[in-house]
Amino acid sequence: MGWLFGAALVAGASYCLEAWGLVDPGAWGAAWKTSGVALLAIWAATRARGLDGWLLTGALALGALGDLLLETHGLVVGGAAFAAGHVVACVLYWRNRRDVLTPSQKAFGWLLAPATIGIAALFAAPSGGAVQAGAYSAFLGVMAALAWTSRFPRYRVGLGAVLFVVSDLLIFSRFGPLEGSVVPGLLIWPTYFAAQALIAWGVSAALASSPPAGGRG
Repeated sequence: MGWLFGAALVAGASYCLEAWGLVDPGAWGAAWKTSGVALLAIWAATRARGLDGWLLTGALALGALGDLLLETHGLVVGGAAFAAGHVVACVLYWRNRRDVLTPSQKAFGWLLAPATIGIAALFAAPSGGAVQAGAYSAFLGVMAALAWTSRFPRYRVGLGAVLFVVSDLLIFSRFGPLEGSVVPGLLIWPTYFAAQALIAWGVSAALASSPPAGGRG
């Protein structure tokens, strides 16, 4: 996978030290948080050979921007960057949708989006943020559904998309059922960064090994 991907893993995994409150990076916290996914985006760019590769790069770059903006401008602005990244990812997955799906794969794909929206809205309702959480989670849920039903490896890209959903639902849980719990703080960053790394690895490897499914360039 190369040294750049390895550097991204080190940067992203090491941020758990800050996320778990084990170190205080001070003014460098935002840069540290951004570095893991930013390096994944750079790695994807070095491997991009067509539109799909650049769509992957764009989705990762917007994720890195979201990480930065969450630290510097708050949840709403950061969430907008992530939503834009989900739109780019949706285009990528739609272009690479799987031609044949089993009934269980179809069912899970159809369930992901409404379940994500409903759970996010329910979690955020106690703080009055149900509408905002539901609106953002529409982008998230559709992205995850399209990733799950794409031609990309399900136990990398599909799993990564589901982990992305889990991470964001954990964020919303802090406004409701898990308010005051240490669980979200322990799991949000590891599930999020694992999601981005699995998606980057799975999509890039699939694009390098075969042309788009069904001749969709």
